Amino acid sequence: MVQPQEPVKLSPGFSLFPSLKPPNKTLFFHQITALFVTFLAYASFHASRKPPSIVKSVLGPTLQSDSDSGWAPFNGPHGTHRLGELDLAFLTSYSLGMYFAGHIGDRIDLRLFLVFGMMGSGFLTILFGLGYWFSVHLLIYFVVVQILCGLFQSIGWPCVVAVVGNWFGKEKRGLIMGVWNSHTSIGNIIGSVVASGVLEFGWGWSFVVPGILIIFVGIFVFLFLVVRPEDLGFETTGKEVEMNVENEEKLENEEVGLLGTESSDSLQAIGFLEAWRLPGVAPFAFCLFFSKLVAYTFLYWLPFYIRHTAVAGVHLSHKTAGILSTIFDVGGVFGGILAGFISDMIEARAVTSVAFLILSIPALILYRAYGSLSMITNIALMFISGLLVNGPYALITTAVAADLGTQDLIKGNSRALATVTAIIDGTGSVGAALGPLLAGYISTRGWNSVFLMLIVAIFLAGLFLIRVARAEIKGKLGEGNRLWNSITTQ
Repeated sequence: MVQPQEPVKLSPGFSLFPSLKPPNKTLFFHQITALFVTFLAYASFHASRKPPSIVKSVLGPTLQSDSDSGWAPFNGPHGTHRLGELDLAFLTSYSLGMYFAGHIGDRIDLRLFLVFGMMGSGFLTILFGLGYWFSVHLLIYFVVVQILCGLFQSIGWPCVVAVVGNWFGKEKRGLIMGVWNSHTSIGNIIGSVVASGVLEFGWGWSFVVPGILIIFVGIFVFLFLVVRPEDLGFETTGKEVEMNVENEEKLENEEVGLLGTESSDSLQAIGFLEAWRLPGVAPFAFCLFFSKLVAYTFLYWLPFYIRHTAVAGVHLSHKTAGILSTIFDVGGVFGGILAGFISDMIEARAVTSVAFLILSIPALILYRAYGSLSMITNIALMFISGLLVNGPYALITTAVAADLGTQDLIKGNSRALATVTAIIDGTGSVGAALGPLLAGYISTRGWNSVFLMLIVAIFLAGLFLIRVARAEIKGKLGEGNRLWNSITTQ
């Protein structure tokens, strides 16, 4: 028998509510709690990240590109360029910070590190909005705030994925994380609705309210997040079986972890270059570079695009365009869940991702060509585009990253999770920084050019996974042949 570890590093909320401690609550209860708390945490990150896209049509030039209306320095004919540069400032620091955040996250208390990132993000989001009331018109002010905000925002993703990876094994991970990863789209939807709803009172409120929201959620995370089962005295044998907390026998030579057997050496955090060399990390990282380029171009420019593109001959208001853009994220919720379910069912992450990427190309072509015919076609095609574009993006940043960070080659070392996750999502974030910037410049030549850029990016994303997908298909065919041979020889 195995002696459970003593509960350590318990969150303050367990002192306020002792009934939450084992044995009053089971392992399953705390698994669901970990999913819920991390879901809220990252949804609030994305909600606070959404305001820049909502206020673009207010800060930037109006429908007449040579108009001086808007908010200096983002008005005038070059306003879209400056807005794109503002996105670049945030996303570049976000992508660079991601690498360091993952490296640090594997070495310190993930709960405190995550809360630190949430508090900093909230404060800086509010600081951006204060530019409205203090009549700030200096580009450098907004750029510096966005750079610092990007660094704090980069802390979130490696932390939440590592926590979920600690609590769940590989079985049904695609479906579980597909559902859980809807926090990205849910956060975008909340951020869009909140920022659009208060926009009429002044664009500063579109930043202040989401900033306050993430601070409050950060307090909740500080009180109730538990990083790993061991912190509550739970241990598993690879099948996630809850151990008796009163067991007194000692474990002599090894510790049994949630994701499999771990030796003492496996508790050491993996190196950055070593993580890059793990099988599958580089192809999925570069695939995510282009996949996230597309997703974040929509994240930052879709409300602006809707506002400047007549639907059934009518230009929508700022508020309506912002709220309508949430349909893309609603599709993203279903896309992440569907991709996770399919990848679990066929046990082939790369094949699933490539299939979604291929189908998203005609979806984007149809949305650009026919989305302006009527509101119904716009909503339907936007939903389908969101489903197909966000499906592989959600799958790679969650289940794939967790799989690669706990693969057999590193003996289930859960302390590699944050580093591998940061590498994959950090590389994707470089593409996320590039996409909105290019859209800001290319949109002045027409939106057909922007959609062409997105289609090329999707094609390249699929190209990076061809070898991995082919290996998965060969593996499945080999399993089928072995099964057939075993049947025919009997």
